[in-house]
Amino acid sequence: MWDDAFPSFLIGLREGLEAGLIVSILVATLVRAEARNRLPQVWTGVLAAIALAMSFGAVLTFTAASLSATAQEAFGGTLSVIAVAFVTAMVFWMRRSARSLAGEIKEKVTGALAMGSGVLVLTSFLAVGREGLETALFLWTTAKAAGESAGPLTGAGIGLVLAAGLCWGLYRRVLKINLTRFFTYTGAVLIVIAAGVLGYGLRDLQEGGVLPGSTAYAVDLSGHIDAGSWYSTLLQGVLNITPTMTWLQVTGYAAYLAVVMTLFVRGVRAGTPKPAAAAPAPRPAGDPRRRPAWVVPVAVVTVPAVIAGLVVAFARPKPSGGQTVAVSGTECGKGFTAPKPGRQTFRMQNTGSKTAEVYLIDPSSNAVYGEVEGLAPGTTRDLVATVAGGTYAWRCVPSSGKAVTSQPVTVSGGGGSTKAVVPVSENDLAAPLTAYKAYVEQGLATLVAQTRTLQDDIAGNHLAKARTDWLTAHLTYASLGAAYGTFEDYDQKINGRADGLPGGVADKDFAGFHRVEYGLWHAQTAGQLKAPVQALAVAAAGLQKAFPTQDFDPGDLPLRAHEILENTLQFELTADTDEGSGTNLATANANLAGTRELLTVLRPLLTTRAPKLLPAVDADIARLQQLLDARHQGATWTPVEQLDTAARQRIAGATGQLLEDLAPVPDLLEIRKSA
Repeated sequence: MWDDAFPSFLIGLREGLEAGLIVSILVATLVRAEARNRLPQVWTGVLAAIALAMSFGAVLTFTAASLSATAQEAFGGTLSVIAVAFVTAMVFWMRRSARSLAGEIKEKVTGALAMGSGVLVLTSFLAVGREGLETALFLWTTAKAAGESAGPLTGAGIGLVLAAGLCWGLYRRVLKINLTRFFTYTGAVLIVIAAGVLGYGLRDLQEGGVLPGSTAYAVDLSGHIDAGSWYSTLLQGVLNITPTMTWLQVTGYAAYLAVVMTLFVRGVRAGTPKPAAAAPAPRPAGDPRRRPAWVVPVAVVTVPAVIAGLVVAFARPKPSGGQTVAVSGTECGKGFTAPKPGRQTFRMQNTGSKTAEVYLIDPSSNAVYGEVEGLAPGTTRDLVATVAGGTYAWRCVPSSGKAVTSQPVTVSGGGGSTKAVVPVSENDLAAPLTAYKAYVEQGLATLVAQTRTLQDDIAGNHLAKARTDWLTAHLTYASLGAAYGTFEDYDQKINGRADGLPGGVADKDFAGFHRVEYGLWHAQTAGQLKAPVQALAVAAAGLQKAFPTQDFDPGDLPLRAHEILENTLQFELTADTDEGSGTNLATANANLAGTRELLTVLRPLLTTRAPKLLPAVDADIARLQQLLDARHQGATWTPVEQLDTAARQRIAGATGQLLEDLAPVPDLLEIRKSA
């Protein structure tokens, strides 16, 4: 349960802190300014946001609705930018209020707080609403992935309670400070928080496809900083500063902070306070225009609930009129009769106790015509497929247990054919796996010889030659990317990084190519490098000997098709692994060669399943290869840090596009259970 709860705990803490900080500052401001009568406006906004988030969660739950990933990001980003606009307006109102409070506090606060009531309602609503909607989406997704587990809800609840406690502590502390200073300091804090929200929103808009530059990273410390650590979580929750940030994020963050903070500080220092405007006379208690105090709170809760109810009533999937087919380990295919040829909708109902996947198959070839994944117990979802003349059956695959195939039925007439994907078995991947293992074995033999040459260079104090031979050997290893998961502990010994080691580059456990690289490019002597290079050569020889007996899961091959270049984008194109040689682009080129070799052995399987995929991938590879070649002159590669912004963005963008086109490979070549 805790495995499901912990990610939700972090999101509850993070989103709760971000929303609670602004709300607690607003509440403290009004209390300290003796304007408690305005507190209901803040709480009304908070209540409206909570009602909206809960109603949104109800819509997701009862209609099984699902926004696309890009739509979620674009929505969250847009709301973030709107929130920044209102928070910024509040910051400058606070600045003006701070100046006007130099004289008689009570009268001047009354004048400063004479802005429209809707601003306070809307500001608190946006502060909580964006976080509430994001949290609702996150919890719904994780709960679904966990099989309706209570873990995500428990974790989020704990995180939100802890965030509320932290914000309450902040509230109690700020109440004790001087009011004029309070306006100034909290204004500065809000500007910093708003800058983080803006950066976060820009990232969302990039990931939603609204803004460009989603793969153009200005900062990537993910290899150095544990994003799940307590300090990283707090930093992200309070300031929205993440280990990885794009150029647009950093530019937006810095520009907003520089411009708004400058204007704010100038305003604080400027001039003497002006006389406060006369406060508007309060309406008498018996004023017939005054609404009862309960009207607005009731309305902000009722309206989202009513809208959610209407959405559930009218948008919830209606019975399709097609067959209802049972999905379970004992009733797989119950209710399935031979349908008429043409496009059909089957209502798949999980009557078992386990989450299951269900496939409409041709039992003679196991070809798949349609599938539903993650069908939770007691739920029903539609599967739409085109049926022609032929034989069909259902295959039900519970999350744990044996797959079951229903009795086949025969559809007569209709002619023609329907498109089906033939599933992959371990036997189908046997030949590609054998071919790739032969490629790795040959590469390891070459690696052993090259590391021995490197060892001889250093033993003979030929350090200039050692630098050249180091790169040659390292690129050989970098081209074997699809097998890294099989190398076990040898990968750390051969290509380990200093990140996370207590002593960094000086740590005794820092070993492998990058340890030797550090010494060669940081003026270490041959004597200092003798032990590290010897350990590298021994590890390479040990891996060559062990590899034939290591367990190489055939299912790893499709996964590595895009994972190799994911590591390239994360580590090489950010120069995160550079220990002085400036050869990250050479390593990226070797990673590309390894990806190309992997696709070569998988090509026969991919050609029959997705004939349009490989031409697009080949074009992406050619484009990226051309960009890398342009940064290579003889034995010299341009260091990543020396690339101009445009060139860096082009290489990262080409890698990102290739990754996007490679993304379907694991699903196309997924090994499915059979009955």
